[in-house]
Amino acid sequence: MSAKELPRRAGVLIIGGGVMGVATAYELAAAGVEDVVLVERDQLGEGSTCKAAGGVRAQFSDEVNIALGARSLETFERFGERFGQEIDLHQVGYLFLLDSAEDVAAFERNVALQNDLGVPSRMISVAEAERLSPLISTEGLLAAAYSPTDGHCTPESVVQGYAVAARRAGARLVTGCAAQGLEVVDDRIVAVETSRGRIETDTVICAAGAWSQEVGAWAGVDLPVVPLRRQILVTDPTPQVADDTPFTIDFGTTYYFHREGRGLLVGMSDPDETPGFKLSRSEDWLPRLAASLERRTPSLVDVGMAAGWAGLYEMTPDHNALIGEAKDVSRFLYATGFSGHGFLMGPAVGEVMRDLYLERAPFVDVTGLAAERFADSTIRPELNIV
Repeated sequence: MSAKELPRRAGVLIIGGGVMGVATAYELAAAGVEDVVLVERDQLGEGSTCKAAGGVRAQFSDEVNIALGARSLETFERFGERFGQEIDLHQVGYLFLLDSAEDVAAFERNVALQNDLGVPSRMISVAEAERLSPLISTEGLLAAAYSPTDGHCTPESVVQGYAVAARRAGARLVTGCAAQGLEVVDDRIVAVETSRGRIETDTVICAAGAWSQEVGAWAGVDLPVVPLRRQILVTDPTPQVADDTPFTIDFGTTYYFHREGRGLLVGMSDPDETPGFKLSRSEDWLPRLAASLERRTPSLVDVGMAAGWAGLYEMTPDHNALIGEAKDVSRFLYATGFSGHGFLMGPAVGEVMRDLYLERAPFVDVTGLAAERFADSTIRPELNIV
């Protein structure tokens, strides 16, 4: 079969070619699962992965998220050796700047939990935060949290590394092929309809990110995921910024920056943003960004902005992922709704999805992330998001 031909049958069919999809495809194929097929309507990573800020960390407030982040960091650290693909990993640390007593107390609890799970994070003084990230103004700061093993890398390279490895292991990754519906008979999946034809399969894994709610509906599964635009800018060259500057986050405003090439990548959330598949750039958030930039990094006020883009967060009601397998239809699995921390968890989630498919226990218990948690109101909010 040529690379362009559509397979008529898949043992497992993955919908979505971002980091979740390609990592899952690789892990399944490497484990010996036959006829793994992934369909992606555009090019690999074109949805949200390659529009991410590239941060990688284990600093979370939820035990499962800490485990997923830490496991992924292990993979990122040896990605080049393992996959033959350099990902420009910079383990310069994540630095959270805290300006409220409530946030300081919350991060103290988070750091204690992270330390219990082997993450080398720590609370630090404002003076140490300024030494680590000299661009910042310390106005109003009370403390900071820092972990030296966090950092950032290049999402496109991660996708490419997994894609090549997945194909070498025998998986078929079909781009330019949009999933359009599922054929379900007697509560069993029998096929996926695509823009290029029908593929018979009895197992579907939804890794469709912000588009997952529609995919879930095809199977009669409620995946409460909504798209929310987030925007990023890259500055002109900023030679005064050291290469080892941490990924710095002003937690109270969500303004963040990290080194990107010769400049800086900057961004923040927009509390006025409304859900929707909006990928065009907007200037509505710029005054708020400018105010935060002027307050926290005043030396950057006159730096020009060279480029920018918009991407989509895949938000859930509690800002936590949906990972699991549907109970009322066989077999529909899902990994979605990561609410801004999906890229950094991709490697670990690929392992988890492999194990869920093979019906064996993953390295971390993800049962609390099943979509059914919203039906009985047992939500588990992740507090450490930006």
